[in-house]
Amino acid sequence: MGFPVVRYEENQTSGWGVVKGDNVIPVSGTFDSLAAFLKNGVDKAREIAVSDIDTGISINNLQILSPITRPAQIVCQGLNYSSHRAEAGSSEKPTFNLIFSKADSSLCGPNDRVIRPEHVELLDYEIELGLVIKTEITHSIEVTENNLYDYVAGLVITNDVSARDIQIPQDLFKGKSYRTFCPVGPYLYILDRDDIPRISNLELKLWVNEELRQSANTKQLIYKPTETLTELSGLMDLSPGDLIMTGTPGGVAVQLSGELIQKMSEFPEKKAEIFKDNQKDNVHYLKDGDRIRCEIKSADGLIDLGVQENLIVGNSSNR
Repeated sequence: MGFPVVRYEENQTSGWGVVKGDNVIPVSGTFDSLAAFLKNGVDKAREIAVSDIDTGISINNLQILSPITRPAQIVCQGLNYSSHRAEAGSSEKPTFNLIFSKADSSLCGPNDRVIRPEHVELLDYEIELGLVIKTEITHSIEVTENNLYDYVAGLVITNDVSARDIQIPQDLFKGKSYRTFCPVGPYLYILDRDDIPRISNLELKLWVNEELRQSANTKQLIYKPTETLTELSGLMDLSPGDLIMTGTPGGVAVQLSGELIQKMSEFPEKKAEIFKDNQKDNVHYLKDGDRIRCEIKSADGLIDLGVQENLIVGNSSNR
């Protein structure tokens, strides 16, 4: 079996540790990036995970950081669940794998505040399973269930926070790349080869103020991790510590219809106005003071990525 690790800060110093119950057992060594930890720390962490050591630092006394460190590529899949395609006005079967990116400056910790820019009115949430790249990919490869373990080091919870009033009228990158718009963690679950089949049976759940908004299973992914990594390898390089976000299921705040999409395409100069007017009565968008909670677990309970919880605050609340 694999095991969970966290990246944490204590006394203004960051470190890595293995999670056992409510305790974190530090991994000896200095790792200035996730890539360095994957190269030189995972074997040490695995020794701790299989040992009888169970005393360490209480996780409640630590600030848990994003396990993804900068610089990193954040590669995202869009409309990769049928339920989300339907609410985005694209219910037909996809003809291609939609790929986009987020700025790595959007990364934040699993308990950090998500800062809503003052001009953003339609703030949305998107729970997603994150895959952490294990090894350099510099040429076209065929990734299968048999060799996926060679390319994916671990799994994380991610939230693709999105400013819909920027994304829809303008573009994906700007709407999704504001600082703090990518909470990650708390756990980086280091995979064992035996865990690979469980990636296709992970349960995703997201709550806003204790109301369950998103609930799905990774068996519903349209483009599976093997297909996506095979395709990406044919067009770009990937490095250890890079993050692949596999798409969000239905249940997000934004709701688009074919009629609305057509109207925006007919009047591009009024696209933003048309979209905002259509969404003005939608009460599901995030407001300052809202709290988002995310969990991802395997159906058999053997993989648990922890609990991610973020508070939404406006720019003025953060000063």
